[in-house]
This record gives sequence, C-alpha cells and structure tokens, in this order.
Amino acid sequence: MNAPGSSTTSTLRKASLFYFVFVMFSYTTGGPFGLEAMVTTSGPGMTLLYLLLLPLFLSVPVSLVTAELTTAMPVEGGFYRWTRAAFGDFWGFLAGWWNWSASFLLGGSYAVLFTDYLTFYFPGIVGWKHWLVSFALIAIVTWVNIRGIQTVGKAATALEVLMFIPVIAMIVIGLARWHHNPFVPLVPPNQPFSKVFGVGLALGIWLYSGYEQVSSVAEDVENPQRAYPRALAIVIPLSIATYFLPPFAALAALGNWQQWKDGYFSTAALLIGGPWLGNLMTIAAMIGNVALLNSTMLTATPMPFTLAEDGYLPPFLTRRHPRYGTPWVAILISAAIYASLALHSLGELISIYVWLRAATTVMTVLSAWGMRRKRPDLPRAFRIPGGNLGLAYVIAMPLAMTYVVLRYSDPIALRWGPWALAAGPVVYFVVKWFAKRAAQKEAEAR
Repeated sequence: MNAPGSSTTSTLRKASLFYFVFVMFSYTTGGPFGLEAMVTTSGPGMTLLYLLLLPLFLSVPVSLVTAELTTAMPVEGGFYRWTRAAFGDFWGFLAGWWNWSASFLLGGSYAVLFTDYLTFYFPGIVGWKHWLVSFALIAIVTWVNIRGIQTVGKAATALEVLMFIPVIAMIVIGLARWHHNPFVPLVPPNQPFSKVFGVGLALGIWLYSGYEQVSSVAEDVENPQRAYPRALAIVIPLSIATYFLPPFAALAALGNWQQWKDGYFSTAALLIGGPWLGNLMTIAAMIGNVALLNSTMLTATPMPFTLAEDGYLPPFLTRRHPRYGTPWVAILISAAIYASLALHSLGELISIYVWLRAATTVMTVLSAWGMRRKRPDLPRAFRIPGGNLGLAYVIAMPLAMTYVVLRYSDPIALRWGPWALAAGPVVYFVVKWFAKRAAQKEAEAR
C-alpha cells in the first residue's frame, strides 16, 4: 500500500479559484431549497436563528480545519489521507469508505429530488418513468464529470447563476412587501421539545455540513494552499446569505409560517411575485439539484480512486481517462450505484446519509489535532487561530452537533445508520485478509 500522502501524476486541467468557488458552493449549498420544513417544525424565529448561528458550530470549525490541513497536505483524497496520516490505516480507510458510501445516498437523493420537482409540470412521471428521468440526469452529469473539474466548474457556475436569478428576485420583492415580523413566533406553540430543538436543528446541521468534502479534489485546483482558504472565506458568507435571506424575505412578506413544507419556496414565490416568479423558482430548485449532483460526483469519485491507489480497492479503479485524465472507471461505478439508489425515496436516502456524513466530519476535525501532534513539521500557510483554545473549539463544536444529529435521528436512520457505519470495519478486515493471503501466496511462490 502506498504512503498516506502519495498520489499519481494527473493530466487533468486544474480549476482556477473562480470556478472552484462555484464548485464548493454548489456542493455545500446549491441553493436555499430543502430548509422549508424547518419553519413549521422549529418555528420561523428559531429557524432564522439556526440559519444565522449554526455556521459558528459546524461549517466555520470544519472549514478552519480543512483550510489548515489543505495547506499542510494538498493531496487527492483530502480528509481521507489526512485521517490516515494522523491515525493510521484503519481509521483512514473508515473515513474514506464512509464518505464514498455517503455519496451513494446523496447522489441518488439529488436525482430523486430533481425528478420530484419535474412532476410539478409533468404529473405522469411516476414509477419506472420517475426512475428513468433520474437515470438520464445521472448519465448527463457523469459525462460532464468525466470531462474533468474545468468542465464541472463551468457547469456549476452557469447553473448557480441561473439559480440565483429568481431567488434574488423573490428576496427583493419580498422585502419591498414587508408586512410581518419574520421572527414571530419564535417557536411553534404546543410543539414537543424534540421537534423544536431536535428535528429542525438536525435539518439545519445537514444544510451546513460537508465543507471538508471538497478537499478530495484539492490537488486539482491551482495553488490549493492559497485557493482553498480564499474559497472558504467567500463561500461561507455566501451560503449563510443564501439560506437566511429567502425565508426571511418570504416570511416578512407573507407571514404564513404554518403553511411551509418541502418545496414551499415555489409557492412563496408565486404568492409574492405571481406565476412567472413561481415557475422560475421551481426551475431554480431543479437547477440547484443538478448542481448538487454535479459537484457531489466530482468530490466523491476521487475517494474510490485513492482507496484503490492505496491498495484497499481493486486496481482497475485507478484508471484515468486517456484524454481528460479523470478517474473515469470510479466515476462510472459511482454513477451506477447512484442510479440504483434512485429507486428509493428522498427521506430514506437522506436519513441514513446523515450518519455517514457525521462520522466523516468527526474524523476530519480530529485529524487537525492528530496532524499537529504527529506532523508538526509540515508547513502550514494557514493555521487555525487561537492556539490550543482555537483547536479545542473546532473539535468540540462539530462533536456536539454530531451528537444532536444522531440523538434525534428518525426511525429509519436509527435502524440502518449504525449498520451503514458497521460495514466499514467489516470491509476493512476483509480487504486486509485478502491482502495477507495474496502476500502469503507470493511468498510461497518464491
């Protein structure tokens, strides 16, 4: 197996900071869509506070960790190789395997959500037709990803610009028609504690997670030691504004917080601006899911490539496309799994995904401590500010948020989430057993 920081030379064209910002934003945010249910479960006031304050507990700490470790070790595989360098092969493998497994669920869910929005215009898209549309979307996004990060970045830029047009229009018109206090009521009356401070908070944590994921393609970015911290400094405020301003403006204009549910931004835009804005907002939601699927495939498919490069998965996964230099076999296999999972509902996929994502985040933030202890000699163009107190902050906050996510998981996640995590150690020891047998046969042959 290769050293933790090793990587093959790639002919891949590298992305500039401009395109990388849009790749990062499209993966971590994509748009405001998906937060609507928080308004009814946690209340409008608490939802807006969550959207403003949660970054201090999750995305900011994780981003500081990612910025420091990217400047210290800007390698393909990112957090997987940081974890392996900090804690050894076993924990490094788990970080990589859990992340790749999570991407299956996430990629499938975005394809499902895109088709769900499409049924607003074509209600006959059900059953096998629903899956066929999801499959077609995955196939198109696969082709874009095989062409490399430059193409993905250009696609992400175009998609996000188109998504922002109706979102900004709704914000401007909504604020111009401000008639209600968007923070009232703070919480819904007569709601149980677990809903207000559990389910809604868990959804907010899901919205602000994943900032370590884009480190998997750090090696494919121009001057990653400078570009990565700068991209984070741009994307985090942009993400906060994207999540906070649309519900703030819609609640200020309409005040109908009891009616919010999944997909409600289309209805809010319809009520605020009329049919033209409602239709554009529905299209924007579809575009946002395409952007999310596009960036998810880009950031997740280096994981099987690097695991295979380090000897944990079959070597054919390390094959690069002869023209584009991308890990095309790993991309195709990941896409096939996305398509198979697109047969399931969005709720089932996301609830299990949260467990795998939380585990990956925990390993990433702990790696900041592990790498300082094990490799203090590595040059770090960016360091987490605040010394040991700052290091304690970036570790403790995500751990606390992870506890909340797991504690208040829905029944499907509580049933299948632990099994999804347990599969990692099983696969690791199976791989080690086969590697040991292969080494024994090779020794006997000599």
